[in-house]
Amino acid sequence: MPNERLRDALLRNGLNLEQVADAIDVDRKTVERWITKGRTPYPKHRHTVAAMVREAENYLWPDAMEPERKTEIAGSEVVKVYPHRHSVPMDLWDRLLDQASERIEILLYSGMFLTDNPTLIKRLRHKGHEGTSIRLLVGDPNSREVSRRSMEEGIGKATLAAKVRNALAFYRPLDGAPGVEIRCHSTTLYNSIYRFDDEMLVNTHVYGFMAGHAPLLHLRRLSGGDLFETYSESFESVWSTGKPPKW
Repeated sequence: MPNERLRDALLRNGLNLEQVADAIDVDRKTVERWITKGRTPYPKHRHTVAAMVREAENYLWPDAMEPERKTEIAGSEVVKVYPHRHSVPMDLWDRLLDQASERIEILLYSGMFLTDNPTLIKRLRHKGHEGTSIRLLVGDPNSREVSRRSMEEGIGKATLAAKVRNALAFYRPLDGAPGVEIRCHSTTLYNSIYRFDDEMLVNTHVYGFMAGHAPLLHLRRLSGGDLFETYSESFESVWSTGKPPKW
């Protein structure tokens, strides 16, 4: 089976077969077989190619690594565990936002705590102008999933929907800004995800607790890791179902 992930990664990075072959000192036909035949390169070659296309080895070759090794690497991807989201230092959020240069991806229902930052819109707009890809996924305030989550948090059926509408009003100035895309989703959200290049904050959702009181994982992507990639693929799945906001 062809390796479409590898093919796409090379195209996105403007790399051809000859360039890859020269970089790792193999025949062009060998690289071609990795793509067209789905052959798996040796570990040293996987690592080099993954670095060239800025993707995780486990994303390009999901079945290449033994489960035990994936588990070991996943543990190393966890930078820190916070018992509550509100215990995360604000300077961490600022650092991740300021250092991100390739992609910022946010998946949540409302994330009203972000709107407390009066400079956020300006900073995101600047990032988009500089070439950073910014994708924001906010809950659909009219969805039953938002109503259900509101009830589960114990704040009443309509409270979270109101928060979502306020969040959308906050983000509206970004509508149409270069590099910025905003969508609404109607999924049952088990985690809120905040990705900044190769670092990610994952806010778990706990029944009966508001998100600010639930645990948060700080992850850093490793080439052979599986944990970071799992949440990244989850974001993509929700993104594919999202629709433009009804401003």
